[in-house]
This record gives sequence, C-alpha cells and structure tokens, in this order.
Amino acid sequence: MAKFFGNLHLVLLAGLVLAIALIAGVPANGDMEQQAIRWLHTFFGILWIGLLYYFNFVQIPTMPKIPAELKPGVSKHIAPAALFFFRWGAALTVLFGLIIAWRAGYLVQALSLAESHRLIGIGMWLALVMAFNVWFIIWPNQKKALGIVEADDATKAKAASTAMMTSRLNTLLSIPMLYAMIGFNGG
Repeated sequence: MAKFFGNLHLVLLAGLVLAIALIAGVPANGDMEQQAIRWLHTFFGILWIGLLYYFNFVQIPTMPKIPAELKPGVSKHIAPAALFFFRWGAALTVLFGLIIAWRAGYLVQALSLAESHRLIGIGMWLALVMAFNVWFIIWPNQKKALGIVEADDATKAKAASTAMMTSRLNTLLSIPMLYAMIGFNGG
C-alpha cells in the first residue's frame, strides 16, 4: 500500500478510474458531457483555490519563521512546483467554466452581466481577473523572486512584494467569487 500511495500519478489514475466507474454506474441527472465538464471545472477550481489558500494561509506567513538555511527548500523546490499547478489550475478552471456557460447557452448573458445571469457573470469576471493576475502579475514576479529568472536583490524583493499583494488580492476576490459560483443555479 505504501508503494501505491507513494506514487501520486497512480493515486490520480485510480481516482479517475473510480470516478469513471461512478459515472457509469450512477449517472448524474442531465447532460453527461456537461456534467463531466462541470466535474473538471470543479476539480481544477479546487486545485487553484486550494493552492491560493495554501500560499496565503501557510507559506507566506510561515516563511519569515523558517531559518535562512532551510528557505531554499521552499523557494527552489516547493514553491516552483506549487506555482506550476497553481497557474495551470487557474487556466483550466476558467477554460472549463467558459465551456460550461457556452454549452448551457448563457456565456454572453453572464459576461455582459445581464440581469438574469448577473450573479454568475460577476463570479466569472472575478475569476477572469484572478486568472489574469496569476498569469500576468503573480507568475512573472514569482519567477524573479524565486530566482527562476535573473534579477538583482532589489528587483527580487519588489517582485516578491508585488506577487504577495496580488495573491492577497486574489484571496480577497475569491471569497465573493465562490459565493457567486455557488449561488448561481442555472445551466
């Protein structure tokens, strides 16, 4: 058992097989393809927001308490790996969310904040802003702060501060975004 659970890829594959068995054995109400897309949207959303909360509730507050000689373990190994899943979780969450809205026929109404789809539209816009922040502010600044790209110490410090503030902005936006996503009951 330790060998199986020690291999993340095997665990993910087994989880996928179990999910497919559940889908085949106990199908959900409605369009099976739409349900699968919702499932992927939810999976990647949990990955994205889970890592956002990990960074803000655990890593950022804990880093000042870590002895200097141990910090490279986080900055050179843990943070880059977490940021990979963080940014791709954001991209895939948004992609599957847009596909859901398009397939259900409310994409334009939501993005234009039509009264009938205003709540989900606000949630979608918040998610789009957050995903933009991940890819175009947080990730470029984290690459500098973590030394993935060359930068002097002053640039690294400024980049770390910018990434942290933008990550905190995303944490702030995630709270109403989650309400809008859960509160909408359509399509």
